[in-house]
Amino acid sequence: MTTTQERTEEQNLPYDVFSRACPSRGTLEHVTGRWGALTLGALYEGSFRFNELRRRVDGVSEKMLSQTLHALERDGLVHREAQPTNPPRVDYELTPLGREVAGRLIDLIQFVEGRMDDVLRSRRQYDERP
Repeated sequence: MTTTQERTEEQNLPYDVFSRACPSRGTLEHVTGRWGALTLGALYEGSFRFNELRRRVDGVSEKMLSQTLHALERDGLVHREAQPTNPPRVDYELTPLGREVAGRLIDLIQFVEGRMDDVLRSRRQYDERP
C-alpha cells in the first residue's frame, strides 16, 4: 500500500489533503459535507433560484443553504448571478470546475443509491447482533 507522501510524489501534486494544514481539506469538506454534496448534485441538473434550490435539497435550512452556497462560490464551484430586477433575482449555477466535481459526486450518489439494498441488509444484520 502506498503512503500519502508516495501518492503525492507519484502524482506530483502540490497539495496533500491528509496534511492538517493543506487548504484542499476545506474544499473537500465543502464538497463532501451533506449539504455541499446535495447542493452540487442538484445544481448539476441546471440553474436554480435560491428557493427552488432549497425545495430541491429537501431538509436544508435557509441559513445552511446560504452558508453552503457562499462556501462553494468562494471555492469557485458555484457561480451566483444577481439580476438587477425588482424584486432582485439571484440564480445559482455550477462553474466548469463545479460541473466536473459534481459529475464525480453524481457517480458516487448513483452508486450508493444502486447499492442501498445491500446497505439496508447490512444494517439489519448489524442491528440484530446480540
